[in-house]
Amino acid sequence: MTRATSVRIVCLSDTHGLHRRLTLPPADILIHSGDFMVHGQSTDEIDDFNAWLGNLPHKHKIVIAGNHDLLFEVRPTEARARITNAVYLEDTGVTLEGLTFWGSPVTPVLGDWAFAADRGAAIRRHWDKIPGDTDVLVTHGPPFGTLDKPDILARHLGCQELTKAVIRTKPRLHVFGHVHGGYGRESAWNNMLLVNCAVLNEAYALTNQPTVVDLIR
Repeated sequence: MTRATSVRIVCLSDTHGLHRRLTLPPADILIHSGDFMVHGQSTDEIDDFNAWLGNLPHKHKIVIAGNHDLLFEVRPTEARARITNAVYLEDTGVTLEGLTFWGSPVTPVLGDWAFAADRGAAIRRHWDKIPGDTDVLVTHGPPFGTLDKPDILARHLGCQELTKAVIRTKPRLHVFGHVHGGYGRESAWNNMLLVNCAVLNEAYALTNQPTVVDLIR
């Protein structure tokens, strides 16, 4: 009988230039769910983030962009080429340690930011690309109704079409950030785990710890 083994994943998001102040636990795979830049317009920010990634001990690193990571939308070829110490996903996937990952930076329009799509059919085109065999879904923004409120009295900011895609594809783990105040984890049907791993609060102070998840291969 083959014994099941687990893959440890450390998840973080929305570091906004404060990545070097983090203490990260050991894991097999590190996932950064976007918004690692501050102003989003300097290649120096990308280079510093990439150098930091290169010094981390984690065997695999996965990165997606967020709405603040503007260069990845306006100068995509140059920006992507500077991420050499991680797998960069943008409506694309990868298989690592026996798990399938899919990543997308897209969020519903909320101001003049990168990777924004109108709610409804426009954003649904992105979520329709998510394969049905995805184990770990990495998006910048949350699904509607789950860990998607800046505070308890605020309205839900998540994407309704993303919720439908999560129901359709049933990933084992859905990792996101974007709404800093939604930090936390929730379990759903079919043993699915949803994680908002934003490490900064709504005041952009570093208050939250990276989230560690163990998945059985």
